[in-house]
Amino acid sequence: MKRLLIVFVTFLLANSGFANDLDWGKTGHRTTGEIAQDYLNKRTQKAINKLLDGHSLAFVANYGDDIKSDRNYHRYSAWHYVNIDPEATEYNPETASEKGDLVTGITKCIEVLKDKKASKVDKQFYLKMLVHLMGDLHQPFHVGHADDLGGNKVTVEWFGKKTNIHSVWDSKMIDSYQMSYTELAENKDKLTKSEIKEIKKGDLLDWVYESRGLAEILYKDVAANNDLSYKYMYQWFPTVRQQLQKGGIRLAKVLNEIYN
Repeated sequence: MKRLLIVFVTFLLANSGFANDLDWGKTGHRTTGEIAQDYLNKRTQKAINKLLDGHSLAFVANYGDDIKSDRNYHRYSAWHYVNIDPEATEYNPETASEKGDLVTGITKCIEVLKDKKASKVDKQFYLKMLVHLMGDLHQPFHVGHADDLGGNKVTVEWFGKKTNIHSVWDSKMIDSYQMSYTELAENKDKLTKSEIKEIKKGDLLDWVYESRGLAEILYKDVAANNDLSYKYMYQWFPTVRQQLQKGGIRLAKVLNEIYN
């Protein structure tokens, strides 16, 4: 009995260690997947339905986090973020770790999904990872500074409780809003065709630079005030919603290009 208790406590401690590594939290990732579903063309929908055995993008959206507890997948942990030096003018792939980064991870997913010789098992894995990583890309602190682990070391107060700014953007604001992923997706902003076209513009690196630019703004903002509550929620939650929506629209764009 004592041995079982030790094992159980060890399990809890091991899993709690992943708390600061989450990206958008489960609700945020599912929201992005659900929104993407609305922008898929029929050919892409059919291909994905077949590949995922009928499951939706929202259903698999948290796969990239779920596998973190399995040592066999630890080599993919570096794919969840990309750090660009604040002084750098552009992304340098040579600064990535040997295991890669968010840019190399997304690129690899697209490459496998386009490969006609790749097995269904491999394509399932990389599709699930792509859905997750495209969500990560739009959480600005996943394109944050390396020295503070993407805001994980930037301590703040969230409604009087000590946490970090990365966690606030991952899940705390979304959880405080108290909407399910389907409610958030259903209540996405109504965009014109020209606005959707503008969001789709550019490529992966353009979107990386966009998130990086937002991260720099957020770093300066929290440096001026780290006691966060209603005012911060009022100021920045609309941006959270916009980022979730951009992630969904761009994920759909990437998938439509793969299957067309």
